[in-house]
Amino acid sequence: METTVVSKLAVRLVPFLFLLYIVAYLDRINVGFAALQMQAQLGLNDRVYGLGAGLFFAGYFFFQVPSNLALERIGARRWISTLMILWGCVSSSMMFVRTPREFYALRFLLGVAEAGFFPGMILYLKNWFPSRARARAVACFMAANPVAGIVGGPISGALLGLQSTAGLAGWQWLFLMEGLPAIVLGTAAFFFLTDRPEEAAWLTTEQRAWLLDVLKGERKSPSAIARTDAFMGLTNGRVWLFSLVYFGLTTCSYGTVFWLPKLIRSFSTANNFAIGVISTIPYLAAAVAMVLVGIHSDRTGERRWHVALSAFTGVAGMFAAAYAGSLSGAVTALSVTLMAVYAMLGPFWAMPTRQFHGAAAATSIALINSVGNLGGLFGPYVIGLIRNSTGGFRGGLLVAGTTLALSGSAVFLIPAPKAAAATPAGATPDS
Repeated sequence: METTVVSKLAVRLVPFLFLLYIVAYLDRINVGFAALQMQAQLGLNDRVYGLGAGLFFAGYFFFQVPSNLALERIGARRWISTLMILWGCVSSSMMFVRTPREFYALRFLLGVAEAGFFPGMILYLKNWFPSRARARAVACFMAANPVAGIVGGPISGALLGLQSTAGLAGWQWLFLMEGLPAIVLGTAAFFFLTDRPEEAAWLTTEQRAWLLDVLKGERKSPSAIARTDAFMGLTNGRVWLFSLVYFGLTTCSYGTVFWLPKLIRSFSTANNFAIGVISTIPYLAAAVAMVLVGIHSDRTGERRWHVALSAFTGVAGMFAAAYAGSLSGAVTALSVTLMAVYAMLGPFWAMPTRQFHGAAAATSIALINSVGNLGGLFGPYVIGLIRNSTGGFRGGLLVAGTTLALSGSAVFLIPAPKAAAATPAGATPDS
């Protein structure tokens, strides 16, 4: 029954959520390709660009907890649909940017609109998948991150080639065309998603009863924190430790992602389309690594070492990239970095989703993601600030790598959950 139900959940939910996240992540990171033209045309220096790219996560920070509470109250179907349509409109509106203030404002608003999507999807997967299958589900869902880079790099490079078509710059075409899929898929999500397992007509009565029984048993586990206080995360030490680990992860990942096209250009005279193609190499490696590590983490039931060893591998890649003297060396080192940080994601999110339930889960997941994603503001900004002062990437990459090292160390400070007296069906203890 477990194999049948989990397979059915995976086939029904994961591919559609995967597609939604590709669109979300592409709208988040496409500014890295737009910068190849936009910075020169609008006169934005590296400090301004780095701050604007990162301000997405300021909006993200302030609105994730209320957004996740809204999703818990009104359901994923209506809330996710609304968010996607809103951020699609904001993303396309980036084509009208003319000044740094407008750039800052729209990046902030895009973060506000996207704030509830990722933590909402983690909560949604938690509400459907048993603990033992959750790292795999999260890893497969989050494989959309590198896949967005694989798909988005060549597409973004090609759209930049529409320079001066119909009176628009290439970067304007990029924002316009890449914002539209969110509007279309947001409308589709309203009709496709099912809010809760109780409402899943596509499961048989026996399958639905088994799933609800397993999920109910996990909520009663001694390791679960299920307080109804919506703001319990503010005083819970585990939440802040999880946030610290995630901060280092996002500092390194977004610091790399937002600067990847310009870093490639610093080593090469390739055109925009070629840069887009070259940029797919780290993402391809990352997509494979994150799924394999997520599967291995589920099979062994171990989380902590999967996160820590991946983090330390990423540190080595980041430091190697800082001292790379050629395009091939830089791309290889950054491939190792992205493989490592993306491999952390499945095992990492399997930890808090097992330890928090009910209102505690909604707020804690959102708080971990919002505080942790401030690394997405810190990473791009510090790299841009140092590059603006020194003219190179080395100092910023070293800072980002050091932050990831702290992240890998902090995971060992998180208390292990208490062992259950009788492990519920389909659940395994974290390690």
